[in-house]
Amino acid sequence: MTFPTKIARALVPVAIVAAAAPAAASDSADMAKLKAHISGVHTMTANFLQIDPRGRSTTGKMVLERPGKVRFEYTSGDLLLVANGKTLTLVDYQVGQKSSWPLNRTPLGVLLSSSPDLKGRAQIVPSSNPNVVSVRARDPAQYGSLTLVFLRSGAAPGGLQLYGWTAIDGQNRRTTVKLSDVRYNVGVSQSAFTYAEPKKK
Repeated sequence: MTFPTKIARALVPVAIVAAAAPAAASDSADMAKLKAHISGVHTMTANFLQIDPRGRSTTGKMVLERPGKVRFEYTSGDLLLVANGKTLTLVDYQVGQKSSWPLNRTPLGVLLSSSPDLKGRAQIVPSSNPNVVSVRARDPAQYGSLTLVFLRSGAAPGGLQLYGWTAIDGQNRRTTVKLSDVRYNVGVSQSAFTYAEPKKK
């Protein structure tokens, strides 16, 4: 398995269902902002930097359309991660293989929902920085977790700007994704959510 493939797989652990925790009033307000953000973002484009558990990094571009569609195109050109509304597919052109998962069994299922029911599925993570809102979704079977990080921004949908996320797998290995040049509700091509079949090596 190539290095980019390893870190791309950090986006596709099993479904995340957070254990519900008692919410403070501020947490409830932030959860409302999160739902407003997700509901208010129809499309999004961004550059991404992905850092694996060893500190190695790779870059690429992301295109998102709710509900259910996303494309992570890695700068190397050898790797794609594409969701078409129902299925998330990792395509590795270097080795000529692909793997697919039901979208709702991945962390991206929450992020790509058009209007998610977050009750019992996510919880606010306390932050010492008042400008940061972190939301964790966690699998009770301990297969992994995903923590989304937002910055408060009056110019962004719901008052939150998606900064990135951290995925932790069942072996407690951490992969971090940071976004830049984020643009909301811009035109995107439907061809972004298709891919050429890999040729077997």
